[in-house]
Amino acid sequence: MKNFHWFKQISINAKPERRLSLGEYRRAVSWSKYLVSSGAEIKGEGEEEWSADMSLLFIGSKFASGRHSRIYRGIYKQRDVAIKLVSQPEEDESLAIMLEKQFTSEVALLFRLSHPNIITSFGKAKRTMAYEAIEKFVAACKKPPVFCIITEYLAGGSLRKYLHQQEPYSVPLMVVLKLALDIARGMQYLHSQGILHRDLKSENLLLGEDMCVKVADFGISCLESQCGSAKGFTGTYRWMAPEMIKEKYHTKKVDVYSFGIVLWELLTALTPFDNMTPEQAAFAVCQKNARPPLPPTCPKAFSHLINRCWSSNPDKRPHFDEIVSILESYSESLEQDPEFFSSFIPSPDHTILRCLPKCIARHRSAHSKA
Repeated sequence: MKNFHWFKQISINAKPERRLSLGEYRRAVSWSKYLVSSGAEIKGEGEEEWSADMSLLFIGSKFASGRHSRIYRGIYKQRDVAIKLVSQPEEDESLAIMLEKQFTSEVALLFRLSHPNIITSFGKAKRTMAYEAIEKFVAACKKPPVFCIITEYLAGGSLRKYLHQQEPYSVPLMVVLKLALDIARGMQYLHSQGILHRDLKSENLLLGEDMCVKVADFGISCLESQCGSAKGFTGTYRWMAPEMIKEKYHTKKVDVYSFGIVLWELLTALTPFDNMTPEQAAFAVCQKNARPPLPPTCPKAFSHLINRCWSSNPDKRPHFDEIVSILESYSESLEQDPEFFSSFIPSPDHTILRCLPKCIARHRSAHSKA
């Protein structure tokens, strides 16, 4: 621990604190001082399997903020972790109830994903594609007024932060393809488990030191069997599917729409609808069928896939099984022909077309004879 002297350990003798006032809540004060424990594991009914031992948690500096949460770097059981704190404001009872429900839902989903072959806490696990693509859940603590979720710490930060450090349109296509595949595989796994993420965006995609992307933040995720309309839903308009903006019934295809926006981000390194407020973007998407403009240099292979993903008709959007197959096909073709993206010809029926070197040679020969 000597290398982490700047961390502070949670008080183990303090009494439970009040909720934050709305003023404190909005000023984003350090919520860590409100999180207390008795120095032993905090266990509530039905929580024994995921409860954190708060006497072993050290909280460091804040490195990210959400609408209703703060994320700190820390140490738990001598491992680097990210600590998501959610606090209930005392002056907004409806918000406090909503945040508690979201916390309970998020932990339930994260714990559901803690399968030995997918996600582990500190035990050993078989490494799989899905394991690489989903953030690892460690532990949680439900002790009002502050709720705490502990996950692995990824030093690379968010995908959004990475993209904003790049020049516009500067991310190499090989990198775009690699990152897109990581995200698609993670989402393919989530959907196979019957889970809708519902807030897929670059801010919720984290990078490991090896540029491996992991899907994170399941605060507003839900089981498909339990998802109804989006009434009262608090997502992120710039990435949100039109049916969600309109508070209509929605399916897994809302995540596919968001993936299309994220793929656009990867290709441009820009923020979608950055010349609009979130509300203006929502209006443009719903009423004018607007989408972020694809650059003229965007390879047809990607523009074809993006247009399918963000179709206004959810039924026309592909499932992630197909998206993964398409991207894997692109990757295989690119390995065999570095000029694959410049020669790609989309198929009218959306079947995967692999323009391998021999195919391209025949195509060019036919045109030269003509």
